[in-house]
Amino acid sequence: MTTDLLTPVIGITMDWNEAGEYSKFPWYALRQNHVTSVVRAGGLPFLLTHEPDLIELYLNDIDGLIISGGAFDITPSMYGESGIHETTNPKESRTAAEMTLLEGALEMDIPVLGICGGQQLLHVALGGTLIQHLPDAISGKIEHEQKNPRNEIGHTVNVVPGTLLHDIVGLDEIGVNSAHHQAAKDEPATLKINARAPDGTIEGIEAPEQAFCLGVQWHPEFEITDADTRIFAAFVEAARGYARDREQSGQYDDQ
Repeated sequence: MTTDLLTPVIGITMDWNEAGEYSKFPWYALRQNHVTSVVRAGGLPFLLTHEPDLIELYLNDIDGLIISGGAFDITPSMYGESGIHETTNPKESRTAAEMTLLEGALEMDIPVLGICGGQQLLHVALGGTLIQHLPDAISGKIEHEQKNPRNEIGHTVNVVPGTLLHDIVGLDEIGVNSAHHQAAKDEPATLKINARAPDGTIEGIEAPEQAFCLGVQWHPEFEITDADTRIFAAFVEAARGYARDREQSGQYDDQ
């Protein structure tokens, strides 16, 4: 490892797409603002592919893991459901790679930030289930797939006092962007709900047994509020602490 240990390496998972649009061949994709938010917070972005043989190497090299979102859904069988809603759009190879990465990060207590679909994957990894299509389960006027641009607020969420998220943002209510048709469904003992939309939709989760493990249903990488910026700052700082612990333990000397 050649980077300064005070600059933590932040692994960010990428989306994967079939041939078409950008290229005539399959391609990876990630919005630039995932990277710039990490850089502004003091981290070194490291983009992660879906190659199974590289996952162990990735976990040994990163100090923090971001599971990004995308226009796809988790296969319902992963959370114990046999039926598949007509709107569900899985990307099984991506999800399998991300789940292996996530499970490894949780086992190693690497700081984790799950964003949108990444929060949903974190919820499933911690034993939770998902609502496959929000309009079928939640009634109300909130548009969880907002029509206005993603760099604008779509609705507010209520932040639960006494949670990691509340400690980070310091507010009981924040404005968020919203781009999802699925959501976390329950609250297993392994996690804590830290935010809900006014219609009751779960908007944030965390794992109290982990050093830093946070999931948010919105996209803080757009940094449309100070709360979003604080989330990235807190995550990167946790990753910096993980990097320092690795240095003190001599782990880098063995690589």
